[in-house]
Amino acid sequence: MANSQVLLLQPIKGLGAEGDTVSVRAGYARNFLLPRKLALPITQANKKHVDALLKAREAREQKELEVARELADKIAKTSIAIAVKTGEGGKMFGAVTAADVLTRLKEEGLELDKKQLGIGAPIKELGSHVANVKLHADVEAELKFEVVSENPIEEVAEDASDDKE
Repeated sequence: MANSQVLLLQPIKGLGAEGDTVSVRAGYARNFLLPRKLALPITQANKKHVDALLKAREAREQKELEVARELADKIAKTSIAIAVKTGEGGKMFGAVTAADVLTRLKEEGLELDKKQLGIGAPIKELGSHVANVKLHADVEAELKFEVVSENPIEEVAEDASDDKE
């Protein structure tokens, strides 16, 4: 199988970032990367292009890190409450999922991706909870939120009529 050495012009998930020299299958380079201008074949002239791409990559990564840190500060300061329907004794109907938390965060003006939010299993209890938010390879934040009942919690009534014979 023939391989080609190409210089990436843009970050490609699972392959590399701009400025990286990677070895890919010849058909992938010829039919996908080169026609879409995502990569250039390695030649002496293109090697000069590498320095400019590496500088642009460094600037982009620095900016992404700064944005992630700012967002982490906002998340740490944010405290949200998610109202759920409950039945007798405060038992929840259903569960609170990552999608519910993301919707509530969006209302607060914070846009996150579902993959960034680490809730784990759906939440089935009222009270305070903490979720980890991975914003960048070097930046994580903790999101604190409350799951509250949207209706008053009614105590379970004990049945004293168990003496039927």
